[in-house]
Amino acid sequence: MKISATFAVSLIIFLGIFSQWLAWKISKPAIVIMSLAGLIVGPFLNIIVPSQVLGDGLYKSIISISVAIILFEGSLSLDFKEITDTRMTIKRIVVFGALIAWILGSLSAYFLAGLSITTSLVIGAVLIVTGPTVIIALLRQAKLDAKVSTILKWEGILVDPMGAILAVLSFEAAKVLTSPNVNAGILVQFGIGVVIAAIIGGLVGVGTGKALQKNYFPEYLKSAIVLCLVLGTFSLSEFITHETGLLAVTVMGVILANMHISSIEQVMHFNENISVILTSSVFIMLTASLSRTVLVDIFQLKIILFVLSMLFIVRPLSIWLSTIGTDLSLKEKTLIGWIAPRGIVALTVTGYFSHLLVEEGYQDAELLLALTFALVIVTVVAHGFSIQPLAKKLGLAHDGKPGVVIVGSNPFTVAMAKFLNTWDIPNLIVDYSGKNLENIINTDIETYQGEILYEVANYNLDLVIYKKMLLNTPIPLYNILVSNEFVGKFEHSSICIINVLGDKVRSDFKELQNIGVPRLGDYRATYLSLIRLVEDGYDFTATQITEDLTEEEYYRVMDYRRINIFTMTETGDIEFFTTEHKPRISSGDYIVSLTPPSPDDTGQHLEFTTSRADFNTIQNS
Repeated sequence: MKISATFAVSLIIFLGIFSQWLAWKISKPAIVIMSLAGLIVGPFLNIIVPSQVLGDGLYKSIISISVAIILFEGSLSLDFKEITDTRMTIKRIVVFGALIAWILGSLSAYFLAGLSITTSLVIGAVLIVTGPTVIIALLRQAKLDAKVSTILKWEGILVDPMGAILAVLSFEAAKVLTSPNVNAGILVQFGIGVVIAAIIGGLVGVGTGKALQKNYFPEYLKSAIVLCLVLGTFSLSEFITHETGLLAVTVMGVILANMHISSIEQVMHFNENISVILTSSVFIMLTASLSRTVLVDIFQLKIILFVLSMLFIVRPLSIWLSTIGTDLSLKEKTLIGWIAPRGIVALTVTGYFSHLLVEEGYQDAELLLALTFALVIVTVVAHGFSIQPLAKKLGLAHDGKPGVVIVGSNPFTVAMAKFLNTWDIPNLIVDYSGKNLENIINTDIETYQGEILYEVANYNLDLVIYKKMLLNTPIPLYNILVSNEFVGKFEHSSICIINVLGDKVRSDFKELQNIGVPRLGDYRATYLSLIRLVEDGYDFTATQITEDLTEEEYYRVMDYRRINIFTMTETGDIEFFTTEHKPRISSGDYIVSLTPPSPDDTGQHLEFTTSRADFNTIQNS
């Protein structure tokens, strides 16, 4: 079937984003869905052959530019402060572990897969990466202990761009060294090109950072201008010395990440969105480009042996050797040495270098996509299904009570956190305002200062052990924004939002009519009323439902002033009371409520719906 380039591009983008959405909807790895989509429209049905439909030149250009943007977006997360603050173990794995994995991976490709020295060095470098997006999903699924989780998370973040850069250097160095016309002049020329690329990336990074700090760009153009500068940096470096553009954009990203510019958040969100579109589209194109012959090649003995060696020899040895003398236990080394799923970036970068190597005359590079595709699928499936049972077997999984994330610090949420602590239920109060956290920063309440949308997107905030989320800030639209962002990470019923405005005022705000997220408590449980009740002496109490005190009896005799907040099982799993839903309660469960100071105290009769004046007070506070 012959289709136009316009239709092909539209279909590729649609399939990429649809696959991402479907993966989110059914809680499955996006890489698996995208693989199936690309294979169906490519080798199975032969609807799209990207290099033919788009033209070989345009196809390669799209891949090159996409990889550059993806690497720039990844390098924006490489903050040196994070490296400094992490354990020596992480540094050892990132530096020595990556080097060992590169050497061993290259040897496996050369001796087992039968690839040339140059091709082996390149693929060995590319495959040191462990995609952070895949890793984070697995960590959330397995609920690993904090130590192992931190090591795996930061390894994925830091090594991700290193693989591509090492591949560039390996490619150029091997090409020069294996060339029949090799001489010192060519080596020097290449070295100078690398230095120039790094300088260009550094200068553009510093210049861009200074311009952002001094607000030389209008807000609506900041992200677009930075993207143009990234493309310009990549193109200029490529023009001066071929294949150094990736190094330049990575250096540029690292420089910007470490200038700690307040407005960089907007740029990061923009690049993250662009990166999602490009990564998804490129992945569809690469899998669609796989021929049926290449797919059959996956089942060759040499490919199978290579994949097995990467899983059972290269990864474990690189971890064990690089962590000698560290405080890692035998069990921790075993788990870390097993978990190394490859992701979209690995296949994307492989596709990029595969074309380069073929152009240079390395025909064995045609096997690289099949080889990498096989490793990606095997690691995602094998590690995805094994991480949780293996972690439990080794005693490295978090088997405690499921935690609660509380967004917004105020007297009510602090009282709730104190109550949860008494029952050993993990909880975390997140607030972007240091002022809101200053009164509890030195208590036993765990806190995090930062913008939760930004921190999670950049892997700075680990929410692996948390199962529930309560959104309790005084800004209704912000609560809704956060809930929409996290509905894919938590179950819909596990997120609860505070009723800031109350029913009277809420009706005046059309944008809040259909929130779609459960609201806490009953009509009395508004932002201000809950704070006022706590300040008036109300506190959290737990009442156990038994054969003697049934649920029906509890509701019959309870103080009318109580506000039921959530139920709690004996294992610590909680479920919020909402305006739309009353939790199912079994014998032995607890009903946790906000209770008046004493049964005899009639208390102050509060207006439990927020007035517009109250709303204005909230917004101005």
